[in-house]
Amino acid sequence: MHDPSFPSYPPLSDEYLKTVSHRPGVYQMLGKREVLYVGKARDLRKRLAQYAHYSGSAHSKTAVMLSHVQRVETILTTTEKEALILEASLIKKHRPRYNVILRDDKNYPLIKVTVKDEWPRLHVTRRRLRDGNRYFGPYPSSTALRASLHLLFSMFPLRRCRTISKRGRPCLNYQMKRCLAPCCDLVSQEEYQAMVDEVILILEGKSNKVINRLQEKMRAAAARLAFEEAALYRDQINGLGKTLERQTVFAEHQLDQDVFGIARHNASVGIALLFVRAGMISGAQTFFINDPLGEDNHILRETIFQYYSEQRQPPRELLLPLTPEDEDLVLEQLRDLRQGAVDLRVPQRGKRMQLMQMAAENAQQIFAEQSKKEKSWETLARSLEKFLKLRHRPDTIECLDISNLAGKQPVGSLVCFRRGEKETSRFRHYRIRLKDEPDDYAMMNEVLERRMETGLAKDNLPDLLLLDGGKGQLNIAVNVLARFDLLNRVDLVSIAKEKQEEGEKLFRPGRKNPILLPGHSPALLYLMRIRDESHRFGITFHRKLRNKATLHSRLDTLEGIGEKRKTLLLKKLGSYKRIMEATVDELSVVPGIGRKTAESVYRQLHEG
Repeated sequence: MHDPSFPSYPPLSDEYLKTVSHRPGVYQMLGKREVLYVGKARDLRKRLAQYAHYSGSAHSKTAVMLSHVQRVETILTTTEKEALILEASLIKKHRPRYNVILRDDKNYPLIKVTVKDEWPRLHVTRRRLRDGNRYFGPYPSSTALRASLHLLFSMFPLRRCRTISKRGRPCLNYQMKRCLAPCCDLVSQEEYQAMVDEVILILEGKSNKVINRLQEKMRAAAARLAFEEAALYRDQINGLGKTLERQTVFAEHQLDQDVFGIARHNASVGIALLFVRAGMISGAQTFFINDPLGEDNHILRETIFQYYSEQRQPPRELLLPLTPEDEDLVLEQLRDLRQGAVDLRVPQRGKRMQLMQMAAENAQQIFAEQSKKEKSWETLARSLEKFLKLRHRPDTIECLDISNLAGKQPVGSLVCFRRGEKETSRFRHYRIRLKDEPDDYAMMNEVLERRMETGLAKDNLPDLLLLDGGKGQLNIAVNVLARFDLLNRVDLVSIAKEKQEEGEKLFRPGRKNPILLPGHSPALLYLMRIRDESHRFGITFHRKLRNKATLHSRLDTLEGIGEKRKTLLLKKLGSYKRIMEATVDELSVVPGIGRKTAESVYRQLHEG
């Protein structure tokens, strides 16, 4: 019987649990308008029953999450592995509040050597394909990547053009000694391939072997009295030597490894990831996860599943601080992604343990950096409250900018900053519906009404609304917020740059004169940063709309002609002009068009 001292969770009633299958699958905890949590289970009914009879602290993360659950949905799968994969997919799609979310999900660049080509080249890519070519990295530091490429290109003049075709004379790269011109047969296949092999050795971390080879070539050139050639080898040896001095060797083997470190501070978790390639640390990445749901082994499992994908495949070995939840399933999925062997190790001694300690220290350092950010934000927030006389602490600031070109294609751009950092998930574009002539006030009024209506419905209003403009824009905002009865809930500020010598002016409701802050004031610089971001966001979107309108042609308006038929017409006839000049007979022979459609197209193009 349920203990009355603990909260109850109606969506997980005994009646509901009786309808849940004992099969494996995924469950989604849903709030009013969002997915709160996604989990997987070997036995769905047993797992949900644990939530239904949860008896932990009423202030715990789990209890707080359950108190917001409105309903629960389940998806059955055939196996537990399928459930694990589906869970990871749904987390990436919905980004639930109570799951582990890796905020930095970008793919770091790799160096690709196209060994499958007749004349291989190396270039930067962000996708690791199963195409038989060689990939090295990732390189979290763009500086390290550029340095590596600069060294390789200076030492080994491989081709840089994307495609290679026979030429009568070499290009400028050959004249600058940046390419050996294989397109003009000025280098043999054997000599070129030897360079490619040496590039691969360097990228594998075997620079010592290349140095030994270069030393032999230097001595041989000196013996032939070819001193310029010997000097070239000497410079290459010196360049490689400097690179080796900057590299920290941590293992005698040549394995690629990713090393995970986890640290906790109160309810938050820091995760550090070290990239070890060919025994040398090539970079690091960190994640801060605020108050995640679950124990460390569960958090580690979710992190691994989110981090690796077909585009970001795991290395040969993962060093972990503890065994992840569902270890066998995790290992199976990683091997499928890599299409090869992957080992999970929890080291206790030796070089691997040294790497683990380094990862743990990096994870712990996250909290020091986070604390520094928090203190910096506290100081900045107090300055904003003091100088602008705000009613509320401005933790969440939104800025609205109206962008148009002579009133055409007007758009509203809303950006959001949370405690000093961009909150890109809350960036929004608004296409103006009501006005097509240049009327900034009417446009701003429309966008503000739509934003306030949505904010009330979703309860996600900002603490401070920043407007790009002067008193006129501010008055529009005051009227809109008054209609929604939000003047006491959202602070308003407008920012305008009038005369160059006066700088930025800040306007507040009920104040006649503008607030003038020193140009170096951190509070002013922060507001200017937010305003500039709204400009950038709006201009970028407006440029896309203009480009789309420019590329729009009469073909897009033809009845019976979709994207597929439009492509067929352009492919066959070559251009819009040729289509306009074509007869019905010429149109009808285009594959997929036919006589009836050709007559319709001709009539629509030439009527009026």
